[in-house]
Amino acid sequence: MRSTALIVGAGFGGIAMAIELRRHGIDDVVVLERAADVGGVWRENSYPGAGCDVPSPLYSFSFAGVTRWPRRYARQPDILAYLQRVAREYGVTDRIRFGREVASAEFDETNARWLVRTTGGEEYETTAFIPAVGQLSRPSYPDIPGRETFRGTAFHSAEWDHDCDLTGKRVAVIGTGASAIQFVPEIRPQVGRLTVFQRSAQYILPKRDHAYDRWYHLPLRAVPALQKLDRLGFWLYAEFAQECLSRWRIFTPLFAAQAARHLRETVADPRLREQLTPDYALGCKRILFSNDYLPALTDSTVDLVTDEVAEIVPEGVRTADGTLHEADVLIYGTGFAAQDLLAPMKIHGLGHRPLTDVWSDGARAHLGITVPGFPNMFLMYGPNTNLGGGSIVHMLESQARYIRDAVSRLRARPGRYLDVKPEAERAWDAMVQGRLARSVWTRCRSWYRAAGGRVVSNWPGRTREYRRRTRRVKLADFRIGSATAE
Repeated sequence: MRSTALIVGAGFGGIAMAIELRRHGIDDVVVLERAADVGGVWRENSYPGAGCDVPSPLYSFSFAGVTRWPRRYARQPDILAYLQRVAREYGVTDRIRFGREVASAEFDETNARWLVRTTGGEEYETTAFIPAVGQLSRPSYPDIPGRETFRGTAFHSAEWDHDCDLTGKRVAVIGTGASAIQFVPEIRPQVGRLTVFQRSAQYILPKRDHAYDRWYHLPLRAVPALQKLDRLGFWLYAEFAQECLSRWRIFTPLFAAQAARHLRETVADPRLREQLTPDYALGCKRILFSNDYLPALTDSTVDLVTDEVAEIVPEGVRTADGTLHEADVLIYGTGFAAQDLLAPMKIHGLGHRPLTDVWSDGARAHLGITVPGFPNMFLMYGPNTNLGGGSIVHMLESQARYIRDAVSRLRARPGRYLDVKPEAERAWDAMVQGRLARSVWTRCRSWYRAAGGRVVSNWPGRTREYRRRTRRVKLADFRIGSATAE
């Protein structure tokens, strides 16, 4: 099958890209989705309490605002329903081939096209290859000795076992990141005993969440301009928060004081408070939002363990001090393989060079979108496009517009390809990494950084700046090649 553009993934990024192409008359589009439905991480992460920590008016497409969000911070079922509805209403569902997982993609210089193969053996040819699998799509399991020996039920929060009845069970949770702080309070009333293993304490701010009633929705429906104003307010605050993390660190003590007050007001035990007090700069790791996680840890049925996990044994978890913490169920809240962008797909560019070789020291791409030597490949949510504060949906829309401009140019000149120049990518990377070096994200270990210390995930500026830089394709940044068969 041939197409002008082939998109991998039907989450927020893939849907945004498909809609952007269709809205500009590019209908020859194929979307390959490994699952049976749209949704990406919002389809996969169905654990109890799953939700978003970005306000709903901002965590939605600018062209598909919704006046039916049930609350300020939407939960997983509502976000998934939103994506399904948007994909359907904007006519991209019929472009999606479900149950197709991409195994490999190789650029063919003879015809200036990508050959994409699925794990099922299907082959697709396309002019533009657009991976939209994101940075947080593959669950990460910790490298703990004996993990396979546990005789109870074990699963990752992103692969929640809904058939596992937790009632009265001894449950061990490894990890205290964004997922754990949502599901721990939800499962606490069910379980018999809950043991939470914490490697490092988190900065947790109160979540200013509340249900939206008809008096909120009515004016938004009656006056559409109010929807934009509502979204603008949240966007301005997010831009401020992003700058505080990357440049304006003079304001970070205000957030740190808020987190400390929240901890003080919810945890009375001074020893537990000490265990829950971070020892690194605020914002170095992802800032979390919750009203019920800290209170859940004060319950008499919950134990917070800060000793290092040494091994997993058939009976449970053994810590470095020799203590055995028995468990019937083990839940990994250990995040995602954020550094392994595009894995496990095997991608080869010019000269059959593998992308893994190019990214051996950490992923990098011009604008977070294009990689030298991989013509006509355009990434959605690529390296250095994640945000410490704000909505990734805004970034995805910026990338979709840029890529649509590139695809339009390629469609107008059949047999040509766009290969970003190495010097353009190096200049971009030097600028980004130089600014990141002055940010809070270099001050501790986190999933934002590769093993060598390079910040691979985050963008150091405002979303407004990124949108300006991606407004259109600058042909001076690219080498324009031709199919060798011509």
